[in-house]
Amino acid sequence: MENKVDIKKINEKIEKESAFIDLLRSEMNKVIVGQKNMIDKLLIGLLAKGHILLEGVPGLAKTLAINTLSKAISGSFSRIQFTPDLLPADVVGTQLYNVKQSKFSVKKGPVFANFVLADEINRAPAKVQSALLEAMQEKQVTIGEETFMLDEPFLVMATQNPIDQEGTYPLPEAQVDRFMLKTVISYPELEDEKLIMRANLENTVSKVKPVVTLKKILTAQKVVRDVYMDEKIEKYILDIIFATRFPEKYNLSDLKALISFGASPRGSINLALAAKCYAFINRRGFVIPDDVRAVVFDVLQHRIGISYEAEAENMSSVDIITKIVNEIEVP
Repeated sequence: MENKVDIKKINEKIEKESAFIDLLRSEMNKVIVGQKNMIDKLLIGLLAKGHILLEGVPGLAKTLAINTLSKAISGSFSRIQFTPDLLPADVVGTQLYNVKQSKFSVKKGPVFANFVLADEINRAPAKVQSALLEAMQEKQVTIGEETFMLDEPFLVMATQNPIDQEGTYPLPEAQVDRFMLKTVISYPELEDEKLIMRANLENTVSKVKPVVTLKKILTAQKVVRDVYMDEKIEKYILDIIFATRFPEKYNLSDLKALISFGASPRGSINLALAAKCYAFINRRGFVIPDDVRAVVFDVLQHRIGISYEAEAENMSSVDIITKIVNEIEVP
């Protein structure tokens, strides 16, 4: 009985603390039409202190989305356009020599912002990618001999063009794994695109106002971890993760040859946390199986290695996850 009372209490607390989500959504929807999935995933990344990799062809409002989010939260925003000739110092900053004072001073790079857009991250060489990834992982940057902590909240949204485009370098697996979510953006629906086209032609695109404070976001990042997760849900998450490693134990022997490596423990942590965040943005104080299913593709599609056999059979990691989710028993 006590358990039920607790859940009721948690539910009330989460409902109160998540009230700002509706404000934030409606403010973003003034500018971004028909990309509900992308907005939800951005909010999950923000609440979970994670980072997001967005993949899609140019022109799908990826840049606009994170810029709009930063304006609605009155946070600082910077954009780094990744190009083959970019240097690590262009991202994190550098030391400049001051002749008058005969000493070095630090000039901070664009990574020092609450919201950082790493545009077309797969166009830059590995050195630059790893400079950004250190900042993402450690939430700090070393310039010369000094180490600087980054501002909170700190969200990196990297965009990448589909790998088959000219002049792109695929990110190494270990680096991709640092992104909490990888979200693939598709084209808008016809009706949505009509609205986008009209708003742009008539120049009626709304201005975004700050509706949430940074302090509120920092509080929400703590509160989101209080969302209740039952042991049955934990087991469901672990079954999905373990099925990517040992499919034969889950009646999925046909996947064994298609997977070169399964999801790491980072996968299970992020799947659990993303499910809690999804419950939070839906104003609910407990996780249900649908929350896990809503985020499972974004959390796992970049964490499963597919073998040459899978490529030969035209099977993607999304197809593999679909088979796993359809097979694993829902609590």
